[in-house]
Amino acid sequence: MRDFGRSGMKVSVLGFGCGAVGGLMVRWSSADQERAVGKALDAGINYFDTAVQYGDGLSETHLGQVLAKLKPANAIVGTKVRVPSQAFGRIAAEVTRSLDGSLQRLGMDHVDIFHLHNPITLDGGGESLSTRQVLEEVAPAFEALRAAGKTRFLGITAVGDTAALHAVLDSGRFHSAQVSYNMLNPSAAQALPAGYPAQDYGRLFDHTVAAGVGVVGIRVL
Repeated sequence: MRDFGRSGMKVSVLGFGCGAVGGLMVRWSSADQERAVGKALDAGINYFDTAVQYGDGLSETHLGQVLAKLKPANAIVGTKVRVPSQAFGRIAAEVTRSLDGSLQRLGMDHVDIFHLHNPITLDGGGESLSTRQVLEEVAPAFEALRAAGKTRFLGITAVGDTAALHAVLDSGRFHSAQVSYNMLNPSAAQALPAGYPAQDYGRLFDHTVAAGVGVVGIRVL
């Protein structure tokens, strides 16, 4: 277990990904899902990461069903919202609508962490949100949901422009970041050689540590 940033939660070093990759929590049988989650819990894993985009809600539905049956005492659940570009004019309403749907599928009255799934860029564009939109619209909407008891902590998936990600994390508005980090691109932790053919995340971990942000969903190759 590790301290999860400034949240006060203890989160297992390894988490359980409920995405469509592999398809376990989307396409496999309920018996297989229950067996896999049970083995994870027995091994000490307590963080379960899902999203409405994983199987168009099936991952959330199946995870909720399994946890309701197994009734673990210390499971920590995170889910996500991806705001479509056509809803950028009503971000707060879309964020609320999405989390309400996620809670209904999960069969829960709250999640522990609610992550923004959109890429974050300096000026926005396409399906990305700008730094201003995240800090002035997304963060207040997330805070309102936290005040309503629907989530405990706020997060981002930490994809997009490096400078934009640094600015959002440095703001202190979020408690969690899902940082891309692997053998092919370790730039979240160390400097890359000049001309290296990958996005340079500019030692993003330094910013999570300085802001007391917990890190989940690290993609290790």
